[in-house]
Amino acid sequence: MKITDAEVRVVRLPADEPLAAGPMVPGAVREIVTLELRTDQGIEGVGITFFGAALTRALQVAVQDLAALAKGENPLNIEAVIGKLRAAAGNSGPGGILQLALSAIDTALWDIKGKALNQPVWALAGGYRPRVPTYASGALMRTFPLDHIVKAGPKLKEKGFRQMKTQLGGGNLRPEQEVERIKRMREAVGFDTDLMCDINQLWSVHQAIDIGSRIESERLYWLEDVTTCDDYAGLARVTQALCTPIAGGEYVYGAVPFRHMLEARSVDIVMIDLVRAGGPTGLLKIAGMAQAFNLPVVSHLVPEFQVHLIAAIPNGLTVEYMPWSAALWQEVPTVDKASGDLIVPQKPGFGLEFDRKVLEKYGTA
Repeated sequence: MKITDAEVRVVRLPADEPLAAGPMVPGAVREIVTLELRTDQGIEGVGITFFGAALTRALQVAVQDLAALAKGENPLNIEAVIGKLRAAAGNSGPGGILQLALSAIDTALWDIKGKALNQPVWALAGGYRPRVPTYASGALMRTFPLDHIVKAGPKLKEKGFRQMKTQLGGGNLRPEQEVERIKRMREAVGFDTDLMCDINQLWSVHQAIDIGSRIESERLYWLEDVTTCDDYAGLARVTQALCTPIAGGEYVYGAVPFRHMLEARSVDIVMIDLVRAGGPTGLLKIAGMAQAFNLPVVSHLVPEFQVHLIAAIPNGLTVEYMPWSAALWQEVPTVDKASGDLIVPQKPGFGLEFDRKVLEKYGTA
């Protein structure tokens, strides 16, 4: 089997909040680069990437150029293909646009491999379990009014979610206001719901310890990205000071920074972004490192892909269900309302197929 060609688009999806109808910014979009990688045997792999922002067109070109370099290669030899592309990019890596572009290709290669071997990716990557816990994300944002999110939380419970994530660290709120916001959120969903809280690097180490200690009575499932992602020593101070587990890693590119994070004992829970990790290959390597440190792994974004990878590994804890990319696909993994689990698709590869109408409406080649 050989790679023959690729089609790469930029798709601009409306930036809605589909889980609990959160407030929308008029005209806001989410730009996603889509990849269809084709072979001489008629098998096609799909992948996506993003985080390009003002450089999304540059990211699209990077995916196109790297895919062109992969032409003629055997897509089943994933490490060889990615190694060739990384070498061809010279010193433009290891992070940034090169990593983001490689992740789309790596994802498509895993999709091709699954289809060629008639196996779902979760089985190829380890096959630990066919369903995983999942948590609702993106519906309880810090930019949403408090009266909206305290109503949205119970709505998420009605949809079957037993875990959900909110945010703190917004605007110029005083510590007392931050504490009040999380207390109101906990009252709204009860202690029978796992409640996480994302800070998105907005606190200093001192703020994280101060506010984190004040809200320990709310028994959060985790506090996430409490301070700057590469302040490994500062993160470790917070982790050591609080009983609440600290999660982090979504902003980190590639495996090496995770090694520094793990060696510094910076986090209790390792969060891996598929795109910044370099695709499934990179994510699985990071997950293996985390297991060696006896730490669980959770995912960031794209649950359509991540459900396979978290299900494949023994230290996979839960999948972030933020369906911002769901509109791209004809069918996506479903949440079992009885258990709150995300069901892993059993079709070959990732079990995903682009919705052609959506690509035509919102995409540009």
